[in-house]
Amino acid sequence: MSVATLHYIHDPLCGWCYAAQPLVGAVLAQLGGRLALRLHGGGLFGEPRRVDDALAQHIMHSDERIAQLSGQPFGEAYRQGLLAQDGTVLYSLPPIAAVLAAESLDAAMAYPMLAAIQNAHYQRGLRVAEPAVLGELAEEIGLDGVHFALAWARADGHAVFEHVQASRRLLDEAGGQGFPTLLLETAGRRVLLPHHHYYGKPDAFVQALSAQLPALH
Repeated sequence: MSVATLHYIHDPLCGWCYAAQPLVGAVLAQLGGRLALRLHGGGLFGEPRRVDDALAQHIMHSDERIAQLSGQPFGEAYRQGLLAQDGTVLYSLPPIAAVLAAESLDAAMAYPMLAAIQNAHYQRGLRVAEPAVLGELAEEIGLDGVHFALAWARADGHAVFEHVQASRRLLDEAGGQGFPTLLLETAGRRVLLPHHHYYGKPDAFVQALSAQLPALH
């Protein structure tokens, strides 16, 4: 039985959240029986943002640092394709709505959906703001395509906007410094989890987090 909650304030298009993917994945794999994961999409790109040369250069510079620290791969289809193509738009709300849709169908599929979106963006260079792409990713992780499309349509609109606003309020209340922010909640108390120096060291992060969890009786 879960005795704690890990609140993960993220954005699907945040490179440093992609860097944190191995950390969160390791926590779920090794501590999933002792804590629950709650995802809070923060809306890094709350409005559609066209990728121009300046933004592409800024992103690629950040990605180099992320790769060095975390070991996370960035595919050629992303670096030489998606970021270099005219008309590429970054927009966080559709993929956040996809995570909400997956969660509404099966709570256990929320994080796999987020990870699938991150991998599709950073490794495969797919346009993850497009509903058709999100639908394909949902099917790849085992969700029913028709049910997902209906759930996404319900989430994409007022629901995702309210979710993002609530996530940003939580970020402010917690004193977080942006995305990703990780909070551990035990006995109704939330504390910020330092994670930056654990990039590329998922097992060490799991050990540090495990030490803060209440003992099982």
